[in-house]
Amino acid sequence: MPSSSPVASIKSQEKSINDLHASSISSANSNEPKRSAWANFKDSFKPPESTTNRKSRPQQSPQSTTSASDDDADSTNKATDINNINSDDIEEGSIHAPLKQTLKKRQLQMIALGGCVGSGLLVASRSAMKNGPASLIVAWAIVSTFLYCTMQSLAELSSSYPVTGSFATYSVKFVDPSWGFAMGWNYAMFWVIVLPLELVASALTINFWNSDINSDAWVAIFYVLIFFLNMCGNKGFGETEFVASIIKLLGIVGFNILAIVLICGGGDQGFIGGKNWHPPFTTGFKGVVSVLLTATYSLAGTELVGLTSSESAGDSRKILPKAIKQVVWRILIFYMTTLTLLGCLVNHDNPRLDADGNAASPFVIAIKEGGIKGLPSVFNVVILVALLAIANSAVYGFSRTILALAEQGLAPKIYTYVDRKGRPLAGIATSAFVGLLSFISASKSQADVFDWLVALSGLSTLFTWGSINGAFIRYRMAMKAQGRSTDDLAYKSNSGLIGAYYGLIANVAILGLQFWLALFPIGKPPKAVTFFKTYLGGVIVLVFYVGHKLWTRSWRLYIRAKDIDLDNGKTAVDIDLIKQEIQEEKEALRAKPLYYRVYDFWC
Repeated sequence: MPSSSPVASIKSQEKSINDLHASSISSANSNEPKRSAWANFKDSFKPPESTTNRKSRPQQSPQSTTSASDDDADSTNKATDINNINSDDIEEGSIHAPLKQTLKKRQLQMIALGGCVGSGLLVASRSAMKNGPASLIVAWAIVSTFLYCTMQSLAELSSSYPVTGSFATYSVKFVDPSWGFAMGWNYAMFWVIVLPLELVASALTINFWNSDINSDAWVAIFYVLIFFLNMCGNKGFGETEFVASIIKLLGIVGFNILAIVLICGGGDQGFIGGKNWHPPFTTGFKGVVSVLLTATYSLAGTELVGLTSSESAGDSRKILPKAIKQVVWRILIFYMTTLTLLGCLVNHDNPRLDADGNAASPFVIAIKEGGIKGLPSVFNVVILVALLAIANSAVYGFSRTILALAEQGLAPKIYTYVDRKGRPLAGIATSAFVGLLSFISASKSQADVFDWLVALSGLSTLFTWGSINGAFIRYRMAMKAQGRSTDDLAYKSNSGLIGAYYGLIANVAILGLQFWLALFPIGKPPKAVTFFKTYLGGVIVLVFYVGHKLWTRSWRLYIRAKDIDLDNGKTAVDIDLIKQEIQEEKEALRAKPLYYRVYDFWC
């Protein structure tokens, strides 16, 4: 029998030590008196026990230390005394919130695969379809290519620096604190505004079956459900996203199979083929530009898996990049294939595209026109699940982003508070407060209110993706300036610097095109209201950036590459061990067939 590798031997030793430690903890816990469920519930809102008694508690011996519970031991390692945080510590990045590392590999993979599939694809794509089926394919293909590069950049950054609220943190660390401030608040605003939008959309979904009940009643039910799930900690978030992603995946795959049958003549319309693809473009170049924003909106949230880097259990070097690679499957199955089939089934001038609510979902329209009874209701359930899942993600995304900003001194200090269950309570409470806006769903002015809410965050995703690529470029520049080798990276981006530059340039180009479209909209005269409803998000980012510059009186545009701190906040790893692991993985991969090597590269 061949001898085991050095890496395997080290891992075996580590496992034995961990098993021994777990055994001692279990033995100690068995001697502790049992506490009531109510007492445990109340105590869960307190700071981690190790932080509240840090100053007064005497130094413990190694034996007494092992008597802590699993959760307390985990919190002890990561805990932060919120009463002793100072701005110097925050700016130096020495503060790490006691978030729980309990998100499993399967949860991360499903978050990456189906996490962002929501109203953008299932409902909002109806407006994009009016520009012709080819406009959809071209726009989504363009966005998908630079999104892949963006996610590869994120995979490399998050595997080396698994920090909370990674996007803003990377901008602060590698680009400029003022830009990081603007990007952090831009991303936080996006998620906190998405919550009421998705809650209202979820309530209106019920109107598909029954429109007699006041929509605020459904808003209240969904509101309570979302915050109950988030109070279950990241375990609740992870399991919810896992189940919801499976439902969405099955729904989309099932629809694609049905669509092929209908196109081939299996429905009431007979053989359809590609007749609805004429004309392919109905509004010309401006139409494609307008669809680019819809495509970006539908793919927004793909980067959310990067926020989980500090809460994932296991080896972030392997788990996160693998999960992020699932984006390829999502693009191919959920978007490109599905939109191509939709273009065959629903004509661009179909009058049902102008209807209200989910009845105007192109998916529901396609099923109805196929003459299949019952299935529209089934797919409406998929839409409802997707909307609620995005609302759930919104609370998670905002609470983690605002936590990261507070840790860096870019948001009020209260947002650094994380309780014993790893819940950033202040961020969740703020989401709950803003979420109350969803109760205007029955108001006559709700359309205007939500138009302006959407305007606040409409360009957020483009700024976020561009900043991820920008941070990656500056990171690689710093490595080169400081003589660091990319061979020391825990994970190396498949698209590299070329992909990052492409992603950055593409995002900037789309922002420029949207500015042009905001000034000169399709079929309408230029108006200030139209401009700000399209480009208000860009104005907000500029205000945040300039405001922070004025407040700090720091006029430096970017951190010089040689001054970027590449060590602080980086995952503590044995470089030699990592190199050995990578070499063994490469050797094992070489022995695989060509098709497997291609699959491993992309997925």
